[in-house]
Amino acid sequence: MKRVITTTVLNQSGVLNRVTGLLMKRQFNIESITVGHTETPGMSKMTFVVQVEDPSKVEQLVKQLSKQIDVIKVNDISDKAMVMRELALVKVVTPPQLRQEVRSIVEPFRAQVIDMSKNVTTYQVTGDPEKIEAFIDLVRPYGIKEISRTGVTAFTRETQRADTMPDLILQ
Repeated sequence: MKRVITTTVLNQSGVLNRVTGLLMKRQFNIESITVGHTETPGMSKMTFVVQVEDPSKVEQLVKQLSKQIDVIKVNDISDKAMVMRELALVKVVTPPQLRQEVRSIVEPFRAQVIDMSKNVTTYQVTGDPEKIEAFIDLVRPYGIKEISRTGVTAFTRETQRADTMPDLILQ
């Protein structure tokens, strides 16, 4: 089963190497990794997608990551309500006679044209990984020249309980 692990770390040299080294030593295959600054200066967030067969290994991984120097917080958010997104750039073969056809296929994905040449169009598509895969599968018959994907970034959704919502007065 795929697990989404988020890790808040101090933004210092060598942290990424130590964290990925731990995953490598424990034989976890990283399917996706993203790292970026957070709202707090000097902090970064890492998001990993790893394939794990044994649920006890996930618990062990979270504990071991928590013990690492420069690691502030570790969460397995796989079973929580979360927002998960990825970005892909896809170069699709689009000769002039097929452009309209390809455009009608990519339109429901809200893909943006970010570059166009005589016979190739580069699309930017964002969404969950399943949406990205579906987009790629639909344009593959036209010919894909190149794909570049960012990897998944994610965090948990905020919850709002009905009793904490402010009363709305309609007039």
